[in-house]
Amino acid sequence: MKYHVLTLFPEMIEQGLNTSIIGRAIEKEIIELNTVDIRDYSVNKHKKVDDYPYGGGAGMVMQAEPVYRAYQSIAGTTQKDKKPRVVFLTPQGRVFNQSIAKELAAEEELIFLCGHYEGIDERVLEMIVTDNLSIGDYVLTGGELAAMVVIDAVSRLVPGVLNNDVSAEIESFHDNLLEYPQYTRPEEFEGRKVPEVLLSGHHQKIEQWRRMQSIQRTATRRPDLIKDASLTEKEKKELGLN
Repeated sequence: MKYHVLTLFPEMIEQGLNTSIIGRAIEKEIIELNTVDIRDYSVNKHKKVDDYPYGGGAGMVMQAEPVYRAYQSIAGTTQKDKKPRVVFLTPQGRVFNQSIAKELAAEEELIFLCGHYEGIDERVLEMIVTDNLSIGDYVLTGGELAAMVVIDAVSRLVPGVLNNDVSAEIESFHDNLLEYPQYTRPEEFEGRKVPEVLLSGHHQKIEQWRRMQSIQRTATRRPDLIKDASLTEKEKKELGLN
C-alpha cells in the first residue's frame, strides 16, 4: 500500500505515522508514505496558498491552483489504468467506519487531501476528489489528524502490518460486534479476578464466552450496531432481541 498525502504540514503527518506499528511497517516497506507539501506548488513567490473568499466572509480559502499542481505531481506516478482514488477529509463526507477501512485497504495506492483555513476552492475538489470522508461530526483545525486516523485504520488491514494478522479480524467491529474484554497477569488485581473460564484451558468454552461478551457489550454500549450483527436465533433469544 502506498499513501500520498497532500498537506500544508508534511512534518505533522510524518511525525505522527513514523512511530509504533505503522512506523515499523514503513521501515519494512510494507506500506509507503509520500507527503507532498502543497506550498511547494504555489505560484506566489512568498509560497502563499490562500486568499479571501469570493462573496465575503470570515477566514481564508485555499486556492485551487497549488492544490491541483500538487495533485498533478503525483497523479501521473500512480496506477496507469485508472484515476487515482483521492480522499478529501471533510466534516461533509460520509462518516468513516471499519467497512470503509476494508474497502480502502483493497486499493494499491491512495491520495489524501488535507484542507486548512475555511476550506479549499470548490472547483479543484470537483476536479480531483473521489471520496469525501469524515471521522466525526466535529470540526478540526485541518485534515491532517483525520488523515492519520484513516491511514492508521486502513494500514492495520494490510497484510504483514500487524504481527498477528488474525487480530485485525477479531477486534472491535468484526461481524459488527465490539471486542470482548481482555485480561492478563496477575490473576487477581485489587480484589478483581480474571473470569474462571479464561483459566480453564477449554478453548470452545472460551470462544463461546468471548462471543457472548462481545454481543452483550455491543448491545449495551453500541445498540446502533447490534441490529446489523450476524446473530443466531439462540443469541437473539438470550438478549431478548426476538
